[in-house]
Amino acid sequence: MDFSYLDDWMDEELGGEAIEEGGEGYRNIWVLAEVTGSEIAPASLEALGQARELADQIGVYVYGVLLGPEAEPLAEKLFAYGADKVLVAGDPALAQYQPGLYVEAMAGLVDQYRPEILLMGATSLGSDLAPALAGRLNTGLMSRCVKLGLDMSERLLLGTFPVLGGEMYNTTACPEARPQLATLLPGYFAVPYEDTYRTGTVEQVELELDEPGGKLTWVDGEAAVELPPVPLAKARVVVSAGRGMGDAQGFALVQKLADALGGVVAGSRGALDEGWIGEEQVVGIGGQTVAPDLYLACGLAGDVYHYFGVQDAGFVVAINTDEKAPIMKAANMAIVGDAREVIPAMLEALGA
Repeated sequence: MDFSYLDDWMDEELGGEAIEEGGEGYRNIWVLAEVTGSEIAPASLEALGQARELADQIGVYVYGVLLGPEAEPLAEKLFAYGADKVLVAGDPALAQYQPGLYVEAMAGLVDQYRPEILLMGATSLGSDLAPALAGRLNTGLMSRCVKLGLDMSERLLLGTFPVLGGEMYNTTACPEARPQLATLLPGYFAVPYEDTYRTGTVEQVELELDEPGGKLTWVDGEAAVELPPVPLAKARVVVSAGRGMGDAQGFALVQKLADALGGVVAGSRGALDEGWIGEEQVVGIGGQTVAPDLYLACGLAGDVYHYFGVQDAGFVVAINTDEKAPIMKAANMAIVGDAREVIPAMLEALGA
């Protein structure tokens, strides 16, 4: 596709003066498009919207990056949400997330094309990949950003992220780092308007990937906790837990309690990382927002990210060994104790 129209528009918007490109030939803004199932992850669409806004300010293009042999058909979706060009690395080895291979693939693309800014969602994948990629590229990383900005004088990406459990926010930059790498906390940024008439160009990229020394093996199996029978947003009783349950056996107590109360199971992002729940069961920023009559939080700290998703609950009961945990302060009823001991006592009282 001919992008000369965009060059003309940029010249016009910038008063005929081209903004100097980033240091050492780095230019353009990239978004790694994460694929879940057969769709682009919402967090990636949010990142794409931010990339479009930033690119329009400094007069560069937005590139979407797709990894995997089945990803190319999703390029049209990236165009509709703001990408000008899509790079597709269709190596079969990239069909499923492998940390070593993904780092190698992204590092190879960056070395070849030299993007000025690289964005990705602060999802489980992005939070795992971004630090390793930053280390591989010897660049900086701004993690879990809730706001992005630009210092136009230096072409610096400014990332704002929560600190001290969300009580305060800090804004930083990586002045000497290229590309400037940031992950965006899901739910803080709007998904841009989908323009289905918008088009762009797709470029297939061949990569030489070495098999990593350690490799994840993806297997089928039964989930430790059943998926909720009704959407969390419609549930009247939600029993939620986190890493404080210890292991999958401890977390299974949560399912028993939910069954006894006629409720559904949810959890923190820590529970998702442990493999105890599915993505659709995560409560908080970047997950589900719930408003049940009763919300039981078992063995989770309940920081600002989590509590954002339960602030409309009618009555919150928290069980935690740490009486100073954020969820204990916010709860209507706080029980100081090990949830793995408290829940069996509750089940006995319920006759379950």
